Amino acid sequence: MVYWETAGTLADDPVERDYAGLWQAADKIVYSRTLETVASERTRIEREFDPDAVRQMKAVAERDLSVGGANLAAHALRAGLVDECSLFVTPVLVGGGTAVFPEQVRLQLDLLDERRFTNGMVYLRYRTMGG
Repeated sequence: MVYWETAGTLADDPVERDYAGLWQAADKIVYSRTLETVASERTRIEREFDPDAVRQMKAVAERDLSVGGANLAAHALRAGLVDECSLFVTPVLVGGGTAVFPEQVRLQLDLLDERRFTNGMVYLRYRTMGG
């Protein structure tokens, strides 16, 4: 993800430039037991995912919090910390890989927004409704 540290200065795509700006302005936490140092600004390392600490961050946050990565999202989903899920469905099958949603988590989802792109990609935004 460190790519986004300089992507805004290199990107011709306005969407990519916008995302790079958001990334650079955000405070970031990397959950890792092995990483020794961070390679991006406004980033810190936490060794363990602590649902109560994230709950506290949510309670005092002035902006939405975002979770990146299926494994980290699985912890947040299991802990009931996720209010919305945004998915980009790409029309390419590669087989295998990490599942989008973790096993043994059941949530009702309420569709809030959808968008089709000319390349066949679809954006879906859902509110989580509990199990």
